[in-house]
Amino acid sequence: MTTLISPFCESTPMKRRIFLSLAVTPALGLIACGKRKPAVAALPTGASVLALGDSLTAGYGAGDSEDWPARLAGLTGWHVSNEGVNGDTTAGALARLGKLLAADHYDAILIGIGGNDMLRGGAAQATIDNLSELVRQAKAHTTYVAVIATPAPDALRAATRSLSDAAFYEKVAANEKVLLVPGVYARVLSDASLRSDQIHANAKGYDAVARQLADQFKAAGWLGG
Repeated sequence: MTTLISPFCESTPMKRRIFLSLAVTPALGLIACGKRKPAVAALPTGASVLALGDSLTAGYGAGDSEDWPARLAGLTGWHVSNEGVNGDTTAGALARLGKLLAADHYDAILIGIGGNDMLRGGAAQATIDNLSELVRQAKAHTTYVAVIATPAPDALRAATRSLSDAAFYEKVAANEKVLLVPGVYARVLSDASLRSDQIHANAKGYDAVARQLADQFKAAGWLGG
C-alpha cells in the first residue's frame, strides 16, 4: 500500500506543493494535512501481543506490573506478553524469537531492542542486520509488526532533555515496511522525573511510555476508538 505524506497543506492555489509518496506498511495508513486515516482493522480486545525487548521492556527500575507492557495491556484490552530481558541485545533477541513464535501465536509483535548494542559499542551494521532479521521473522508470523525506536546514547543530550532516536530504526522500518513507533523512549528518558537512572524509566515513566504507545497505535489504526 502507498501512503501519501503531505508536508504542506496550503489552500492558496498559487502555492501548491508536490506531495511526497512513500511506500510503507499498511499499518501506517494515510497522512494528509495532519490527519492519519487508518488503513488496517483494529486489533480486537483480547488480541495476543508480543513485546520483545531489553530492560526497557522488562520494566527495570519499577515494581511488578509497572512495566509498560502491563500498562499497555490495561489501556488496550490486549494480552501483552512481556518478553523483555535485562541486558539483552539484538543478537540475544534474535536467538530467542524463533522459540517464542513456535510456542504461541501472536496477533501483533512489538520490537524494541538495540540500546545495549549501542551502549556496548557493537558493530552498527550487525545491529541493523539483526534488527532487520527480527522484523522479517515477525512479519512471517503476523502483519502487525512495530519497531519501537531507542534513543542513541548521549550523556549531554540526556542532561539537556533532548535525547533523539538512533537513525537506524527509521531505516529498518522503512526498508522492511513495518510500523515505526518513534520518540517514545526518547521523550521519557529525556525527563529526569520519569527516570530511575540515566538509561531506565521509573514507574511513572513506563506509564508514560504505555500511554504514548497506545496513542500511536490508535493513530495507526491498530487500536480502536
